Amino acid sequence: MIRLTELRLPLHHPEDALRTAVLARLGIADPALKAMQVFRRGYDARKPQAIMLVYTLDVEVADEAALLARHAGDQRIGPAPDTEYRFVARAPSGIRRPVVVGTGPCGFMAALLLAQMGFRPLVLERGKVVRERTKDTWGLWRRGVLNPESNVQYGEGGAGTFSDGKLYSQIRDPRHYGRKVLAEFVKAGAPEEILYVSKPHIGTFRLVSMVEHIRAEIEALGGEYRFGARVDDVVIETDAYGSRHLRGLVLADGEVIEADHVILALGHSARDSFAMLHARGVAMQAKPFSIGVRIEHPQGMIDQARFGPNAGNPLLGAADYKLVHHAENGRAVYSFCMCPGGTVVAATSEAGRVVTNGMSQYSRAERNANAGIVVGISPEDYPGDVLAGLAYQRHWESAAFIAGGGDYRAPAQLVGDFLAGRPSTGLGDVLPSYKPGVTPTDLAQCLPDFAVEAMREALLAFDKQVPGFARPDALMTGVETRTSSPIRIPRGLDFQSVNTVGLFPAGEGAGYAGGILSAGVDGIRVAEALALTLTGQPVPRDMSRGAESSMTYG
Repeated sequence: MIRLTELRLPLHHPEDALRTAVLARLGIADPALKAMQVFRRGYDARKPQAIMLVYTLDVEVADEAALLARHAGDQRIGPAPDTEYRFVARAPSGIRRPVVVGTGPCGFMAALLLAQMGFRPLVLERGKVVRERTKDTWGLWRRGVLNPESNVQYGEGGAGTFSDGKLYSQIRDPRHYGRKVLAEFVKAGAPEEILYVSKPHIGTFRLVSMVEHIRAEIEALGGEYRFGARVDDVVIETDAYGSRHLRGLVLADGEVIEADHVILALGHSARDSFAMLHARGVAMQAKPFSIGVRIEHPQGMIDQARFGPNAGNPLLGAADYKLVHHAENGRAVYSFCMCPGGTVVAATSEAGRVVTNGMSQYSRAERNANAGIVVGISPEDYPGDVLAGLAYQRHWESAAFIAGGGDYRAPAQLVGDFLAGRPSTGLGDVLPSYKPGVTPTDLAQCLPDFAVEAMREALLAFDKQVPGFARPDALMTGVETRTSSPIRIPRGLDFQSVNTVGLFPAGEGAGYAGGILSAGVDGIRVAEALALTLTGQPVPRDMSRGAESSMTYG
């Protein structure tokens, strides 16, 4: 097969134009083109009046060698890469089953891969099965009742279950693990289009059924799920040479599970778990994260700004945006986890705190677009021990709880008032989607001063890129603090903790992912490393390539 990239056609091209364009680009007659398949379809909307579709195709031709020789040096024509996934190991009989802690995208992909290799993993989840968890989450949104163990952050599917379901990333992926993730999602019920559209997404409702199907496959292959199984402690043994070895996990009910190979796929909000690991001497580092708000605009305004006369075209869908501004005070401000046609959701996991996030269904048909507008934070902003970032997040979340009225309503402010430095006393035409409701106020009381300064500057800059972005009645809702984990659990080239043998930190909570796809990819990497370790094989050095670049956001 031959891979042909960057083939451009007008948005409204006829169906047969694609084949004609391939023949012309390759310089071959029609009989020589045996087959073609769209590998990726995106669009270029930099000129809204003349939007172009951009294709990547895999094609089969009569004489592949001759065609490649004729186009030697053309970077857009070459052999199609082999994206077929191949297992690195098979479980030997009698081996102790590995444990996976956490059932977010990283955890369930790690567990699925281990199950497919015959390792029959034990999967521990502190929260509930996804449909029970959904009911608890709606309890906060509709009635203001928080379940600290079953919410947007905790439970089957992880935080990504209540999101836009974005399935794209900027990680380096030389082994094509991302293709494996997408293929498993389609097998579990995701739409097949995620395999070829440039910005695939699923939406919350489809994610719910998808994680159920993945659980069913893991169990059918001999894996075991245990819900309501919070890990409260780890058993670590130090040998005569001073090396630390994981020997077990202690659950909240006091049960001790013997385990010497554990994938720790905690989410970025597992604060009590981070504190426990720190107390047990597991190596950890403070790392940067971001803080800000959610901003809402009419989706139709964003569509018009991005697509012009082509707004509403079904091939384009609801428009998104990605914005970055470097403020004069040295801070970077950027849009995070943009949710076209979505809602702002309550995402706290702790009592007395307010946290926002964004969510969309597959249709992306709600009236508002929303996105995080966040400012970069570094460990220098929260001096202290390795857990100081958690305290910093909690401080601003508590301030937001108080500013919102103390009942899980969120503080909100009109963009016009935020820019003018005055509290909001009412709302405009942009109606809030956040449940259980908002309180008009001054967001400056629940954000750092430097963030407020940088965001005011950035909003005006973003308005030049997306006309109407700084419209006075656009609504900002606070606070957004869970953009990524404030800590990293460093691991070696074998994917184990640098100071605790048998502990495999993984995913967002460990600081190695930033989104559903990158978390799933990291789950595959770590599962492979664990499988190789259990079967006595070395972990190739190049397997970790790309792991350090997994910090992609929104």
